[in-house]
Amino acid sequence: MTEDRSEAPSAREEWRAAFEAAATRDVIAETMSGVPLDPVYGPDDGEFPGQYPYTRGPYASMYRSKLWTMRMFAGFGTADDTNARFREILRVGGDGLSTAFDLPTLMGRDSDDPHALGEVGRCGVAIDTLADMEDLFAGIDLGVVTTSMTINSPAAMLLAMYVAVAEKNGTARADLGGTIQNDILKEYQAQKEFIFPPRPSMRIVTDMIRFCTAEMPKWHPVSISGYHIREAGSTAAQELAFTLANGFGYVEAVRAVGLDVDDFAPRLSFFFNAHIDFFEEIAKYRAARRIWARWMRERYGAVNPRSLQCRFHTQTAGVSLTAQQPEVNIVRTAIEALAGVLGGTQSLHTNSMDEVLALPTERAARIALRTQQVIAHETGAPLVADPLGGSWFVEALTDEMERRAEAVFAHLDELGGGSILEGVYAGIENGWFQGEIADAAYQLEKKVNTGQRVIVGVNRFTESDGDPLDILHIGHDVEDRQLKRLDTVKAERSDDAVRTALVGVRAVAREADANLMPAILDAVRVYATAGEIVDALASVFGRWTEDPVI
Repeated sequence: MTEDRSEAPSAREEWRAAFEAAATRDVIAETMSGVPLDPVYGPDDGEFPGQYPYTRGPYASMYRSKLWTMRMFAGFGTADDTNARFREILRVGGDGLSTAFDLPTLMGRDSDDPHALGEVGRCGVAIDTLADMEDLFAGIDLGVVTTSMTINSPAAMLLAMYVAVAEKNGTARADLGGTIQNDILKEYQAQKEFIFPPRPSMRIVTDMIRFCTAEMPKWHPVSISGYHIREAGSTAAQELAFTLANGFGYVEAVRAVGLDVDDFAPRLSFFFNAHIDFFEEIAKYRAARRIWARWMRERYGAVNPRSLQCRFHTQTAGVSLTAQQPEVNIVRTAIEALAGVLGGTQSLHTNSMDEVLALPTERAARIALRTQQVIAHETGAPLVADPLGGSWFVEALTDEMERRAEAVFAHLDELGGGSILEGVYAGIENGWFQGEIADAAYQLEKKVNTGQRVIVGVNRFTESDGDPLDILHIGHDVEDRQLKRLDTVKAERSDDAVRTALVGVRAVAREADANLMPAILDAVRVYATAGEIVDALASVFGRWTEDPVI
């Protein structure tokens, strides 16, 4: 008997129902000439946004329902300095905060550590204790603003501080929204801000995912980050493949400690680079959604649609910026940001024109934010979902990006004996990832040096730069102020309480099945420093030293 499918809704009808169910914004959906625009274009039997495998976007309504979050990255000097910048970002229309930490904080070292000398507050904000976190978010309602924190090895300490500040100010942890990067695998591959060996580091990540799944339903406990892989010199295809492979690794690790994939996967998010090759970047984002959806359903058994949806933040490419003719960076950033929007990003940071020279000035950061606002409100780009979908070029490029990524997954699967996670571990330990990125970086640099790849203002169209930009200077007074702050906190806290809390951290670290987060929360509440907690964990886990790639 043949099944009667005459009543089955078409793909377009299913999409239309989902679109109309979404809370749409009050938008004028027409060109400047008054031509009316549909929310999406394509054949009735084709794929639509919000439908598996989500190539065209994770949501049926896309930006007709909600614009991407304009999440500007900021952090410098002391917590007081960055708090002022946060307030300015919110004042001029930013609707999400993204926190940059200084190098000592990223490496789990306190500001009074001898290795921190000269780096305190330089490339981000210095955070040593809960007192700094209290200053950082003073006067900001954490129940309303969502916050992203770009930190990895010491992520558990910084998340604990954030939770403690919120609860002190009357916001329950369950009401906190935001993301902590916490992507330790890419540190061994690209950014190199690791502390502990890979396996105990993954234990910390899985503990945080377990904690957030149970206690913080609005929080994204890991942002799986291709950005730093690309900044280290990878190609777009490598960024795509390595990032998703790491994501599969986290899925396998959390499933191994007993969580069902649909319990935690809806809160996994991604972080991609928006580089200067416009169409390649758009194809990369489309391929990422398709691959993630298929692997999560077919390999890992996810059923919840949110587990299948690859949602991501995008940042324009820092490595594409030039010190020569820095005003041209405004143009580069605008093109890269538009690629992120046309590719369907959920949030976006636009780099400032002066970031290649120093931390951005307030004026440069405002221009970067205005770039997003022009795209959002003047270009008409957000009115139609996946406007380049159906382009022969873009579809072919999307397919090719997917093919190259699948070749990497097959290699890692074989390397790991049927486990992507074990393949990633092996690729880190034998230097495969590092070698692949180094080779790609070398090939690009060779093209630039020979003129095969043109960089405007660098190897062609060069000229005198004229008047230099005003840049933000971080003086020695920042370090002095931070050290005084830390001395005061240490003098006023209870040393006995700190010692007891650190003993508790070490004890839990020795218990493989125990969750570290409650013990770390106890430690930050008595004003133990991030460095002290890191040292307590290192006494159990050890510290990682990378073998050189030859």
